[in-house]
Amino acid sequence: MLQHKLRAPVSVIISPLCKGLVRAGVRANHLTVMGALGSCFSALYFFPRGNFIVGTLVVTIFVLLDLLDGTVARMTDATPSRWGALLDSTVDRISDAIVVLGIAIYLENNRNISLVVPFLVVLLSGLVSYVRARSESLGIQCAVGVGERTERLIIILVGTFLFGIGIDGALEVSLWLVLIISTLTVFQRLAVVFRS
Repeated sequence: MLQHKLRAPVSVIISPLCKGLVRAGVRANHLTVMGALGSCFSALYFFPRGNFIVGTLVVTIFVLLDLLDGTVARMTDATPSRWGALLDSTVDRISDAIVVLGIAIYLENNRNISLVVPFLVVLLSGLVSYVRARSESLGIQCAVGVGERTERLIIILVGTFLFGIGIDGALEVSLWLVLIISTLTVFQRLAVVFRS
């Protein structure tokens, strides 16, 4: 939901930066891979060590590169690249899972909390994307739901930041919230396909 509402205003802000990147020869796929690698390494380095404030800020910076790659792609390619679209959605799934993994490692080592909830978060978050991709391969548009990637990332990163500044339980609450909205989104998308 947020992704669609914010696309136009964010595009106005980032367009000058993207034009500069295009002039410098940066391609959309470069940004996609750099953002994914950066968020993965940052999450695995900072979160397991309990450095949640810096970790959240660094991961957020790399996640924001995901805003740039689509705009750069539109500026450089007359037609959308199927390879670029596949690469983007694939590395998004990987980086989302690695961010949760970094949190799970910390929880297991420091708070003796079961990894069932982080595992279910990764599973259901993946299903959100899978149901949409599968439905669209059947010719059914399915970009609906309360828990798309933008919402899930915001909740997780707000949770890591709040935990970093000393709000106990923020990690667990954020994981539960993401699990709940991911589950709702899967059912919302299945309902769309069923009605179609």
